[in-house]
Amino acid sequence: MIAASATDDHGFTGLTGFAADVLSALGNVGVGALVFLEVLIPPIPSEVILPFAGYLSQSGDLDLGWLIVFSTLASVLGALVMYGVGAWIGLERAIRWLAWTRLVSRTDLERGAEWFARHGRWSVLFGRLIPGVRSLISLPAGAARMPLIVFCLFTAIGSAVWNTLLIGAGAALGTQHEQLDHVLQYLDWVVYGAIAIALAVLVARRIREARAGRGEVDAGAAD
Repeated sequence: MIAASATDDHGFTGLTGFAADVLSALGNVGVGALVFLEVLIPPIPSEVILPFAGYLSQSGDLDLGWLIVFSTLASVLGALVMYGVGAWIGLERAIRWLAWTRLVSRTDLERGAEWFARHGRWSVLFGRLIPGVRSLISLPAGAARMPLIVFCLFTAIGSAVWNTLLIGAGAALGTQHEQLDHVLQYLDWVVYGAIAIALAVLVARRIREARAGRGEVDAGAAD
């Protein structure tokens, strides 16, 4: 089935219980939509969404096969949007614009461009398996006008492998639900801690980039 009805037997409470209810209510197509957004807005982590969705597939809330299909399709569609941006406005302007939005750092954008420059079209295939590169590799590919058929093929293969690994890992964990019952009550604290760490890293990165920018301005003024 494409979308299963939400159930209350996933065992989560608090924040994680709310997240589980949301994913269950969205269904397989909704999870795919989140993956599509993750490609366009990298701070949304597929590394969290997909394993969690895979876990829920074992309680009957979601369907394992459709999760893989819709998440892969969403990855390709999102990559095509990024490809189009790179082809339309060029790599340098795309990097400047995305860095300005603060949704992704210039460092990550330049890393994706460097990866493509170093490895060529194969980076689109293997870059899908590398966090921090996989969502951004489409920009330089579009700017370089990589053949669209090859781009879509490599994106589909790489994304299918990545999504299957994440969803499969969550599904495998879901089969051990009875053994995990006694630790589920502590999962909220793990989530809160992860959010706090992620925010701290984001703030630190922004401060470092701001200081680097001021340093470049000061150096230019001195010259």
